[in-house]
Amino acid sequence: MLGNMQDGHLLISGLIEHAETYHTDSQIISRTVEGPIHRYTLKDAANRSRKLANALDKLGLKQGDVVGTLAWNTFRHFELYFGVSGIGCVVNTINPRLFPEQLTYIINHAENQYLFVDLSFVGLLESISHSLETVKGIIILTDKEHMPETTLQNVMCYEELIADESEEYHWPNFDENTASTLCYTSGTTGNPKGVLYSHRSTILHTWIVSSGNVAKISSSSVILPVVPMFHVNAWGIPYATAMFGAKLVLPGPLLDGASIFELIDQEKPDLLMGVPTVWLGLLQYLNETNQTLESVKTALVGGAAAPRAMIQEFEEKHNVFLMHGWGMTEMSPLGTATARTAEMDIMDVESRYDLQQRQGKTFYGVEMIITDDAGKELPKDGEAFGRLLVRGPTVVERYFKSNESALDKNGWFDTGDVAKIHPEGAMEIVDRSKDVIKSGGEWISSIDLENAAVGHPSVAEACVIGVLHKKWDERPLLLVVKVEDQDLSKEEMLVFLEDKVAKWWLPDDVIFVTELPHTATGKLLKTDLRDQYKEHLIK
Repeated sequence: MLGNMQDGHLLISGLIEHAETYHTDSQIISRTVEGPIHRYTLKDAANRSRKLANALDKLGLKQGDVVGTLAWNTFRHFELYFGVSGIGCVVNTINPRLFPEQLTYIINHAENQYLFVDLSFVGLLESISHSLETVKGIIILTDKEHMPETTLQNVMCYEELIADESEEYHWPNFDENTASTLCYTSGTTGNPKGVLYSHRSTILHTWIVSSGNVAKISSSSVILPVVPMFHVNAWGIPYATAMFGAKLVLPGPLLDGASIFELIDQEKPDLLMGVPTVWLGLLQYLNETNQTLESVKTALVGGAAAPRAMIQEFEEKHNVFLMHGWGMTEMSPLGTATARTAEMDIMDVESRYDLQQRQGKTFYGVEMIITDDAGKELPKDGEAFGRLLVRGPTVVERYFKSNESALDKNGWFDTGDVAKIHPEGAMEIVDRSKDVIKSGGEWISSIDLENAAVGHPSVAEACVIGVLHKKWDERPLLLVVKVEDQDLSKEEMLVFLEDKVAKWWLPDDVIFVTELPHTATGKLLKTDLRDQYKEHLIK
């Protein structure tokens, strides 16, 4: 027997329609690439999204066509999220920090018909334009006054493209499983892989990220997402803004500590979202200028594990709760979060920091287990750790244009992470499976070692890799970037670590470097470092 309820489809166009009707005056503030701060409302965004939809129809785009973006977090990029997906086309947000060869691969593999490009990336696109196979035209996200001279062919101005279009548009109705957005992984080996989200999975994920156990988004929220809109849809925050009518503050191209704090000081956000490297820059600026975060209640950090020292500094200097979020492109992307609980409020602060270092609990709709290498499920006792597997309606089933499922025979997706799950359900990442150090048959977590090292006041950044050892197969090597003008020796670093990790975890050597390599999404890039230092201990 089936229920007797209506069967409406969950579509992204419904979000912007809802926002216009019920959150008309909610503001979107963005720092533009041209410089000035731009302000308008969700109603304005809805009107311009419909103008864009009309313009896209005139360009001849059809349902299923892919439209690429190379753009910062601005109001025009926000409009593309709704105008493109709303007509049944697919938004392919492209990470401009990737190598040119990877950019070319993504644009061609996705078969982008048109590219919408911020002024910052015109030169980048010019350098690869000769290799693009399917692109019919380039729309530069600016007004006529700021249009650049360029060698690109068939170039249009965004503001001129939509200027004369009607604000009236009837959004089409189609199956909610229709593709909506396309994001590519930023893997360290091989070509990036495409993850094709549906309208349904996007709406479900929007509810997840907005929920009480995550971002607690409502019409009274003020959100500053420093996580880029070209990185897994800014963790779904543009959609959540429309769903709940939050005030949205978009940082544009300026992501340094001073620029971020200027927006915080002016717009009073209560929620920040970004990767650890962004918050390191902000905290450094706050220390240098003796400023504090007055309006901010929560900082959601993802992309990499936040060190304990960062959790402590946010809490003790700024009264900000740092919430870990974990996920991946293949999960839309959020999988877990460390929501603040009533139990946390009554425990001692060091115990709370222990909990905050975990990646947290998952949400209804996302299942999670750990297994050994043979596929046997391991207990959720906080001690056993193994391969982390997930499944659910916001998890990928197969990669874009692949004929093979990405799941095992039981429908689980292997995240590539090694993790523990505690008895109360909180997940804790031990390491990436490719980064865990196997020493004498035992595993050492490079993440835990890195977080401990960053706790030293003279350490700006740390990276731990496994290198060859004649007796133990692998041993940890610690690479350290010192805080500017700070002195630190190998001996001092090892003494600092002695009471923070097991004795046999202590690195066999410490090397001081001026900088460490990162992926396009800000994660430590260990592949080349392992090659460079693999024989460091056996020479």
